[in-house]
Amino acid sequence: MINTKAITLCATLCICAAGTTHAEQSLGNAANDPTAAITSYMFQNYYTYNFHNDSDATANLLQFRSAIPFSTGDLNHIFRITIPYQTETVNGGSGWGDITIFDLVTFDREWGRFGVGAVALLPTGSSGLSAEKWGLGPAAGLVVNKSWGIWGLFNQNIFSVGGDNARPDVNISILQPILNYQLGDGWSVGPSEMLVTYDWENGDWASLPLGIGVNKLVPIGGNPWQFTVSYEHNFQDDGVRPADTVNFTAKLLVAKR
Repeated sequence: MINTKAITLCATLCICAAGTTHAEQSLGNAANDPTAAITSYMFQNYYTYNFHNDSDATANLLQFRSAIPFSTGDLNHIFRITIPYQTETVNGGSGWGDITIFDLVTFDREWGRFGVGAVALLPTGSSGLSAEKWGLGPAAGLVVNKSWGIWGLFNQNIFSVGGDNARPDVNISILQPILNYQLGDGWSVGPSEMLVTYDWENGDWASLPLGIGVNKLVPIGGNPWQFTVSYEHNFQDDGVRPADTVNFTAKLLVAKR
């Protein structure tokens, strides 16, 4: 069941003053754009306080993610690495999860930007928390610039290419909507991470989330940070799956000088 208190909290945080500068708006958009050529270091905490079909289950995930732009000749790339650590699972365990990386080649256009590349899954996780499979697949995304912010779509596909033959293959496609609506004074609002995931192995949706996130840009020590609070509900209720999750993110942005 959707937690109305969490939605009310996020909606309340959206009330803010107008008057953002163009530079601040550009930075706020880039912070929510996986194709943007900006170095970032992100620290996230996901707390799932409600699971489908298990009212007593809770889970907590810490995650570090870094995005680093670089060039090869005339091509501009975005390299991103995501390192998860599960502090609490449904079964009471904890440990490292599998690392994912991607390399996206981006192309700027008058209307925005698009990118194509590859994503990889590395079986680096702790025992019981790793898929124990190597995965590889295509990634693509586009972002359209608007006077009010940005919108777009990002897609990743991971297909098993090796690993433990006794473990099930990882064959998934992930769609992520991109939306950032500027509210002024460093505030913006958009969807939660909302990783809509289709599992080709099982022929079913693994995740059907819907959520909202509120962002605030804050200068700290001469560097811009973006802080995000979000709430997400997963409508895929087949089996013991996350139902309601809240997230807090702190992201350090390092723009080109």
